[in-house]
Amino acid sequence: MQEYFVDGPLVPGNTIELAADKAHHAFDVLHLNHETVRLVSDGIGYFAEVFQEGGRKCARILSKDTEINELNTSVILCMALIRREKFEFMLQKATELGVSKIVPFESERCVVKDKKERSEKQSQRRSAIVLEAAEQCKRNRVPEVCPPVRLSDLAGFRSQLNLAAYEKAGSESDHLNDLLPASSVTIVIGPEGGFSEQEIRILSEQGFIPVTLGNRILRAETAALYACSVVGELCG
Repeated sequence: MQEYFVDGPLVPGNTIELAADKAHHAFDVLHLNHETVRLVSDGIGYFAEVFQEGGRKCARILSKDTEINELNTSVILCMALIRREKFEFMLQKATELGVSKIVPFESERCVVKDKKERSEKQSQRRSAIVLEAAEQCKRNRVPEVCPPVRLSDLAGFRSQLNLAAYEKAGSESDHLNDLLPASSVTIVIGPEGGFSEQEIRILSEQGFIPVTLGNRILRAETAALYACSVVGELCG
């Protein structure tokens, strides 16, 4: 069943006209007509019948969907900037895994740097990726993708439990599993080159606990998705 996020209140029995982009996708791409879709507004899902009437492309609200497809735990993923295709893959999959917010950041060993001149276009693209992923997996909310920040700014995104994945944490360090569950979690994932010792000291001073994700060295996007999967399993 196709899902669309829409603006404004939805009331069973009422009919709304679909926005141009949603109407184009529903009728011109998927060729839906008098079929049921799921519409989401303000975190609440509704079943609706889509149809065309006098040139208008509409949806008649049928009933509320009582299923809430969100984690019980708020998850903030702070992700170092990596190459575009890998970062966008991470955005899509992290959305499917239920994260609430994604915070890109620059660190010492980032190959990719934030470029202000293309930030607006990049922000729009990232927002479109998480929106499409949220609709695909039937979420009730679209994750927020924040503008890129510096590593020193991550203190502003702390939760009840705050973790930083560190490949040098060692086998005797806390594992991600050891510290869960929690009502809210922020996890920081570094770039391909990892964190420097100075950066780990900064994160530790900010209240982030260095944790190991196991004995193997994971790629940045793999580490992010592994961490999100574990949090979802133990806190979901």
